[in-house]
Amino acid sequence: MATNTDPQKIEHLLTRGVDTIYPSREMLEARLKKGEKLRIYVGFDPTAPFLHIGHALQLKKLKEFQDLGHEVIWLIGSFTGMIGDPTDKGSARQQLTKKQVLENAATYKKQGSKIVPFAGKNGAKIKFNDKWLGKMSFSDVVELASHFTVQQMSERDMFERRLKEGKPIYLHEFMYPLMQGYDSVAMDVDVEIGGSDQTFNMLAGRTLMKAMKGKEKIVLTLKLLTNDEGKKMSKSEGGFIALTDAPEEMYGKLMAMDDSMILPYFELVTDVPMDEINGKKLAMEQGVNPRDVKAELAYMVVAQFYDEMAADAAAEHFKTVFQKGEVPEDIATFAVAQEMNILDVLVGSGLVSSKSEARRQIEQKAVKLDGTVVTGVDMMVVGSDEGLVLQKGKRHFVRLVR
Repeated sequence: MATNTDPQKIEHLLTRGVDTIYPSREMLEARLKKGEKLRIYVGFDPTAPFLHIGHALQLKKLKEFQDLGHEVIWLIGSFTGMIGDPTDKGSARQQLTKKQVLENAATYKKQGSKIVPFAGKNGAKIKFNDKWLGKMSFSDVVELASHFTVQQMSERDMFERRLKEGKPIYLHEFMYPLMQGYDSVAMDVDVEIGGSDQTFNMLAGRTLMKAMKGKEKIVLTLKLLTNDEGKKMSKSEGGFIALTDAPEEMYGKLMAMDDSMILPYFELVTDVPMDEINGKKLAMEQGVNPRDVKAELAYMVVAQFYDEMAADAAAEHFKTVFQKGEVPEDIATFAVAQEMNILDVLVGSGLVSSKSEARRQIEQKAVKLDGTVVTGVDMMVVGSDEGLVLQKGKRHFVRLVR
């Protein structure tokens, strides 16, 4: 498959959502316009069983290279996921077992296929880095480590912060950039894509590629979805929208986000042209209600990850539940023929995953029964012929029947 050298598509690839290109934009642009077939990868550690919408830009950028005819790889961090990336962390991550990591990654392909196609002439390849990192000898690791200094590693901002605060830095955390860097060597890539918070790790791969293969690896860093305090949307930091969220959940979360996030979401998650996004910015500055623009964004995002029918249903659900204050008609039912404790009902109905979460929700006054806030964890409940409405938070309902 020949590569596409369309100048407009290359310009879009090099600018939309892009933070920095190392060593230079000019190098990548020249290779793309020359028609050279490149091998590009993006990697995710399966530290949770879902991807989130903050990954969308990286996946969309990978697909842009794929659409231009380049070879693309989606790397699952089946080894690095067990260690845990220390990026932006004030303390060491809890390490995971290989079983936990593989269980987390079980549906990654299905989730990612909402954006990146894996079938067809130029389908994306999936690789797992335990295939090479898990087979390295101690002498191999020493060889990798010889390309870096302690000063280089300790200059990372999160390590400097921990040193000042007297918090421990574990040796295996120093090793993480080496492991991610060696992924590039093992796959012999030309380009690595990642969020700007991954710059240090990706540049470590650039160092190893130059030292071990005499090759100039290009690093393309992308902007991050951050809130108004500058905190990124992530699995560990919270505030994320998972790609596994139901359409109405996704729509509701988008409508609940701060207005300052509207334009970044349009730029980084949707395909709306930048001139139209700038028009929306101007319209809000001139008095258009941000809620209306946010509703347009929420519909567009749900349609992108599901379809327009799902987006229509999600929008209607939001109007019913939030704007009209009504209970949706199509909510699930749970049979409570005899008295049950409220904690057991919450868990059994699927509104929460554990009794501890149920207690927490009740303590936070987030649970209602037929519109009345539940205040005690000892409350006993029984269903009715009409069905009592049990509600958790603003978006979760179940009807309790006999």
